[in-house]
Amino acid sequence: MRVLTPALLTAAALLLSACGTTETPASTPDAPAAASGPVTVTDARGKAVTLKAPAKRVVALEWGEAEMVASLGVMPVGAADVAGYHVWDKAVPLSAEVKDVGKRNEPSVDAIVGLNPEVVIMAEERDSTLVPQIEKYVPVVVTKSSDASRNFDRLREDFKLIAKTVGKEAEADKQLSEMDAKLAEGKKAVEAKGAAGTPFLMADGYLEGSTVSIRPFGKGSLVSDTAEAVGLKNVWTGQVDPQWGLGQTDVEGLTAITDPKTVLFYSASEEDVFTTGLAQNAVYRRLPFVVSKKIHKLEAGTWTFGGPKSIIFTADQIVKAITA
Repeated sequence: MRVLTPALLTAAALLLSACGTTETPASTPDAPAAASGPVTVTDARGKAVTLKAPAKRVVALEWGEAEMVASLGVMPVGAADVAGYHVWDKAVPLSAEVKDVGKRNEPSVDAIVGLNPEVVIMAEERDSTLVPQIEKYVPVVVTKSSDASRNFDRLREDFKLIAKTVGKEAEADKQLSEMDAKLAEGKKAVEAKGAAGTPFLMADGYLEGSTVSIRPFGKGSLVSDTAEAVGLKNVWTGQVDPQWGLGQTDVEGLTAITDPKTVLFYSASEEDVFTTGLAQNAVYRRLPFVVSKKIHKLEAGTWTFGGPKSIIFTADQIVKAITA
């Protein structure tokens, strides 16, 4: 599973398309200057970035940011590893015209500049040497991308920052309201089922040689926050990193989970190590959620680091699994 290491998570995804936007940004009462006037945003660096007008030609340097831009009705003009996006993030499809400009952890500055974008949107943890290289030619807006101490608030801030950059603030407010409504609706359904407080483990995994490594999503990870917002309780208490809320363990490390009510949710858009790598593992087969068959695989293309559309997609699956 090639996108599962923290290093790759901090790498950028680049989205390139020759056709610009799928619709023209419209003026709204919330942003009267958005149709044609200058736009100034203050990004995650605390830097004020001014554009001549809301951006129509956008390069997004992470899959989550690319999803957000596209969800607002502005198709990015490109991406690194476009094929990977199509596999891992199906909440918001990218058009067939989106071009690939290299690997997520090694995009081509020449390719970015060659598409004549009006802005580049990238995550804060991107290679620090890349920002000044791009800023020689194109304005750069930097997002926080993740913060395990306040991930939902962070998501709102990133989404509104991107929306202002592309002149789609009213649409962003609408999507955030839809996300909030979906989470509230899901919580009511879980409560009505008598399943509030259901313990869960959320994880993904990958092979390192012949060893299965498991990556639990701890409290503060975006996907854990989603599950807890609909009324579940994360049982992973191991150490997690402060940005993504991700832990690292092996199958023996999961033996600390003993509650027989625990449900496992896992992500595997490519290699499914929970089926192929662990199915015959004696330790794994004794884990409570395996014994009780309370295991739910998230649909392929469920991006656990996405925007409001990914949150809605994920929440729907969790609620359905718990209330079925």
